[in-house]
Amino acid sequence: MNDTLHVAMIIQGYFPRIGGAERQLAALAPFLAAEGVAISVLTRRYAGFKPFEIIDNVPVHRLPIPGPVPTAALVFTAAAIPLLWRLKPNLVHAHEMFSPATTAIAAKQALGLPYAVTAHRSGPLGDVLRMQQRPFGKGRLERITKTADAFFTISREIDQEFEQILGIEAKRRHYVPNGVDPEKYCPIAAEAKTALRRELNLPTEGTITLYAGRLSEEKRVRYLVEAWPAIRAKHPDATLLILGQGPEEANLKAKTSDGVIFGGAVHNVPPYLQAADVFVLPSIAEGFSVAMLEAMASELAVVITDVGGARDAIDDTVHGLVIPPDDQPALEQALLAVLGDQASRQRMGQAARQRVQQEFALSVIAKQLRGLYENIATLRT
Repeated sequence: MNDTLHVAMIIQGYFPRIGGAERQLAALAPFLAAEGVAISVLTRRYAGFKPFEIIDNVPVHRLPIPGPVPTAALVFTAAAIPLLWRLKPNLVHAHEMFSPATTAIAAKQALGLPYAVTAHRSGPLGDVLRMQQRPFGKGRLERITKTADAFFTISREIDQEFEQILGIEAKRRHYVPNGVDPEKYCPIAAEAKTALRRELNLPTEGTITLYAGRLSEEKRVRYLVEAWPAIRAKHPDATLLILGQGPEEANLKAKTSDGVIFGGAVHNVPPYLQAADVFVLPSIAEGFSVAMLEAMASELAVVITDVGGARDAIDDTVHGLVIPPDDQPALEQALLAVLGDQASRQRMGQAARQRVQQEFALSVIAKQLRGLYENIATLRT
């Protein structure tokens, strides 16, 4: 192992304020450490959070912001530059092309630090298209395009946007998907599953289809709730378990029917994955769903819409079923198919776990990042 590399991670939020990117970074940190990569997190200081703390051996620096106003990124950057000078990292890794990238650009200009940037979503809700709609957004995109030393893409879809919309050459684009720990997310035997369901107050008989995520409109959870009576008509012992919270929660509960359970926010998801038979994600927009990977590692058959990194991880009918987005009839038919064929469910689940172990384990991702970071660090000016 070569000398330890020090990477400054700039991200909008961090634990305990978490989203997909924050969860991924926190999960990746110990695997990066095993590869000789030490990280420091620079993030926004929200009300009630400490300005500095160490979380699971990761130093977390929370810098002040004036609130959701146009100057927030500039205030954050003004505080970040002297901190980066004291920390002396080998490089900066900006998560998102919004204010984190603004800070990375300033660090390169002021301190000569090379930087990489990751976009975590694609399409209308993704970094590139959203940035183009913002005031001065196109100019900021041009600066990032010119100054970034590397672009990490978590899905092939994002990679296409970087190439076709921004014109970023192949040598600066690197496919670095999200990952999970297959030791944490793993299946259990049938007998243990029955006992676990009883412990979680879930039905011990029949199938359980699990959705775990934010209850917001773009997730299209309402399609699941609306389709469930028809699914129950053909599979009377089928249960839909919905975990999570969000702005659509009240509307969804108002439409609920027999066989639908709302579990609320759950911080320990692995047992629910182990208790389930199918995982479903009907979103119209995703980056590279970590929830999908967690389900695959848990040996579940996955029904997912063809957005973001879905096809990067799932070959249709091999690891799960990939359906068109915003198509409730297709969603219903896919669920009926997978619920009606236990052998197919098991085959797809086993293939899904094997693929995660080979391609999407956090240990594999960390090793790839170590090599990329080494190359980027040599570009310091």
